[in-house]
Parts: sequence; C-alpha cells; structure tokens
Amino acid sequence: MPHSFREKLAESSTKSDSLLCIGLDPDISKMPEAALKSDDPLAYFCTRIVMATKESACAYKPNFAFFESMGIKGRLALEKVIKSIPREIPVILDAKVGDIGNTSAHYARAFFEELNADALTVNPYMGIDSVSPFLEYENKGVFFLCLTSNKGSMDLQKEELKNGEPVYIHVAKKIKDWDAKNQNCCAVVGATNPQEMQGIRNILDTQPVLVPGIGAQGGDLEAVCRNIITGKNLPTLISASRSIIYASAGDDFEEAANISAESLRKKINDLR
Repeated sequence: MPHSFREKLAESSTKSDSLLCIGLDPDISKMPEAALKSDDPLAYFCTRIVMATKESACAYKPNFAFFESMGIKGRLALEKVIKSIPREIPVILDAKVGDIGNTSAHYARAFFEELNADALTVNPYMGIDSVSPFLEYENKGVFFLCLTSNKGSMDLQKEELKNGEPVYIHVAKKIKDWDAKNQNCCAVVGATNPQEMQGIRNILDTQPVLVPGIGAQGGDLEAVCRNIITGKNLPTLISASRSIIYASAGDDFEEAANISAESLRKKINDLR
C-alpha cells in the first residue's frame, strides 16, 4: 500500500495509464431527471459518474462549494461520494481554504481526518503560518493556488514585484521551499496560462501540478501538454469537470460521461 499522496497518485496514474483528474461539480440545475427524482440527488449523480468513469481517471476532485451550498444534506452527500471512489484512486478535495494557523488546523482536521481526503486545494496568500497545519499531514497532498485560470488572476497573480518577478513565480518558489520538509506540496496552474507554465515547471520540477480549465473553461489541451508534460516524466494532472459530467443531460448521462472521459484520457496520452 502507498504511504503518501504522491505514491498513491503515481500508482493510480500507472494503473489507469491516465493523467486525467475528473472534477465533481454537482449542480442541481444541470442534473439529469433521474438524479433529481432520487432522495439524494448529489450523491446519486456523483456516485454514478464515478462508477462510469473510474477506468479513465487517475484522481477525482470534488468541489466542496457545490456540496456545502446544500447544507447538511450536501455534507452527507459528499461523505457518500468520497466513500464511493475506489480506495486506490486519490481524492483531491477542492476547497481553496487558508486562514490563520488555529483556524487552518481545524480545516485540516475536517478535510483530512473527518472526510478522509487524500489532498486539498489551499490558498497560500496568508503565508507560512496559515499553511503549516496542512503541511503537518505528511502523507496528504496540499495543492497551493499558484496561477489560476480565471480572468481575475490578472489582478494579483501576474503583477510584478519590485525585482520584476511576477507574484505567481514568487509563489512557485515558496511552494518549492515548503516542500522540502515533507515532500507533500503541489501546485494548481490553470490551463488558460500555457505560456507561463514552463517557468513554473522549471521551479516545480518534481512537485505534482494540477491543471484545471480544460474543456468548458476553454484551456488549450495541446498547448498545456506541450508546455508542462510532453517529453518529461513529471507528475501532472489534467482536470476536467463540466465537459465530462454534463456530457449529456439525458438518461444516457453515465455512458456519455464514460465516453467523454475516455476520449480525453486518450487525447492527453497522445500528446504526452
């Protein structure tokens, strides 16, 4: 059995011959009728997506907000969804948390111990004291936001410091430094930033990188693969959510998700 998140991710990727991470963003307004008729729509929909796509995925990324917005029912559904994911496939919980140290310690306990996520997305903006509680879980993965795919990333992340270095490069260097202790740091780099990826990868040369933004957000898969994984044996996860889980709104939603996931897995492999 793997002892760390990185080992679990490597084994899952090798077994599935995949770099595909499937995002689970259950939106009631987009779900098929079969899910809406169930007693637990979020759990029904997501668990069936997992069962339909598990041969193509090397990781799953439930988005905490979609569950949290549904109150206690959503939280219970999230627990069911995480338990439905095969144990050998890593679960990256997308919550983007980060607060003062004492608060972060409770976030870490909630997500790593109570929900048993293998990894978590974290906002590094408040610095080392706010991220240390997550890093203390040495067998878990911590995905720090480095350069995101949203348009607003221009507001802060690409601003230049006094030395001419953009903020996202400074963040990448911090991730590298923080990784020295337990080798459990990872980064999030949006697919809409292919030109910036090489600079980040030159710094984060061994750390796992999660790349969201392929599919509905318009990221260029070929450009991403060319700049971050092609010709290199680096731990990279290409994440897609809506383009897979909402490939069909009909009764064939499971089959459509399976076809979409497998097609994307193959495209990624062809470009590696």
